[in-house]
Amino acid sequence: MIDLTTETLDLKEARLRAIFRELGSVLVAFSGGVDSALVLHVASQELGERAVGITARSESLAEREYAGAVGFAAAIDARHEVIETRELHDPSYAANPVDRCYFCKSELYEKLAAIARERGIPHIVDGYNRDDEGDWRPGRKAAREHDVRSPLYDAGLRKADVRALAQRLGLAVWDKPALACLSSRFPYGTPITLELLRQVDRAEQTIHDAGFRACRVRHHGEIARIEVPPADVAALADPAIRDGIVAGVRAAGYRYVTLDLGGYVSGGYNPSR
Repeated sequence: MIDLTTETLDLKEARLRAIFRELGSVLVAFSGGVDSALVLHVASQELGERAVGITARSESLAEREYAGAVGFAAAIDARHEVIETRELHDPSYAANPVDRCYFCKSELYEKLAAIARERGIPHIVDGYNRDDEGDWRPGRKAAREHDVRSPLYDAGLRKADVRALAQRLGLAVWDKPALACLSSRFPYGTPITLELLRQVDRAEQTIHDAGFRACRVRHHGEIARIEVPPADVAALADPAIRDGIVAGVRAAGYRYVTLDLGGYVSGGYNPSR
């Protein structure tokens, strides 16, 4: 058995490129995060016009993330298209159960599968990597049901490998903070509406505008619980910055604005936490 932890980045990159050449033609589920960005870039390098990135524009995708995805694809000169998804119209998704992501990914992959069949593209690929398998990801069931391939995983890349390779290849998103849809800001069981998604988006934009790259606004009714990396907690609490953020988050629709001293935790509402 190959020990992937001792392999060099060169070997993993070579395997990744060989996987794409073997696949021959792919649709890339491109969210704009560093993982799928690396997949789209390398697929485009190896396959040219036979690699097509597809971004799903939905109510749960922050506008800044959509703009970033479009800009990245243009910057690397990749084939890129945008489709509309309406997972919020599915009551099973809007009820926000613990497997909410399954319903979102099911709609996405059904639409991608239809596009792939229409164009004769044999494979759909995503940005799943080796470190993701230890996380709570109900969307993986949908990926298996639609035969989605995961080249980063198959090539043995972990998250650190993804960032290192993206940096080496000159991708501007190599150090981009982890991406998650806006629906992840709500405790499981809290119904999700378009109005609430926009409220969270406006609140988070206030924090981004203040210079914080990574943040989450966790929704608790009238309370906004702000998470930033522990190293940024003191900076956000500085009155010179804090007061503007409080005003902006309240303007977004929250009555109370709190700062979580524990800092940002990826997947903070997941059952395993």
